[in-house]
This record gives sequence, structure tokens and C-alpha cells, in this order.
Amino acid sequence: MLEALMFSLSGLPAFAAYFGLAALLLALFARIYSWITPHDEMELIRANNAAAAVAFGGAMVGFALPLASAVKGAVSLPDMALWGLVALLVQLSLFWILQWMKGLSERITQGEIAAGIFAAALAIAVGLLNAAAMSY
Repeated sequence: MLEALMFSLSGLPAFAAYFGLAALLLALFARIYSWITPHDEMELIRANNAAAAVAFGGAMVGFALPLASAVKGAVSLPDMALWGLVALLVQLSLFWILQWMKGLSERITQGEIAAGIFAAALAIAVGLLNAAAMSY
């Protein structure tokens, strides 16, 4: 019994390494996303702006989906980091495309929940496609 438990725990260092790198990439995504948006997500969320919370949460989930796929399919930490960065670039590209939709950021800033839901849904949809494309 103890031997089986010790064997099971032998994977803990790998878990910690992959989880730590994934958490770092998620934090990096959140920081870059916050920098490139014309509105301050955290300030809006602190002000109880539900549209901003939904949009930002959707962006985070949209990135976490392909990141999880990168973790699952990785053969090494550098491989996971590379595909995590690919996922990051794809998800940030979606924001760039959303900027063509005039007024979306302003609508989120004004608390229009429909705008936040729309942005979140697109981020999650692209995240799902991004994750599926990583089925290498």
C-alpha cells in the first residue's frame, strides 16, 4: 500500500512543473490582455462591472482551453511552453480582430452585459478551436 502511494506521488514533481508553467502562462496572458485592451479590466471589475468581468473571464477560459490541450499533449516542458505561446498569440489575435467591431470596448466599459457575453463567447469558441487544432 505504501509502495503504491509512493509510486503515485512520484509524478508530483512533473505535475508541479507543468502546473506551474501553465499558471505562469495564464498570468502572462492576463497581463498582456490587460495591457492591450483600451479599458482597465480590474478597475471595471472592482467597480462591479459585470460586462467586464464576463468578457475578461471568457478571455481567461478561452486561453485556458488550448493551454490545457498543450499541457496534455506536451512531450516536454519546452514543448508545452511553445504550444502555450502559440495559444497565447491566437487568443490575443482574437482581441485584435474584435477591435474592428467599433464600440465593443466602450460598451463593455459602460457595463453592457450583452457586449461582455459576446466577447466572452467568441473567446471561448476560438479557445475550443485552438485546443482542437492542437491535437498534433
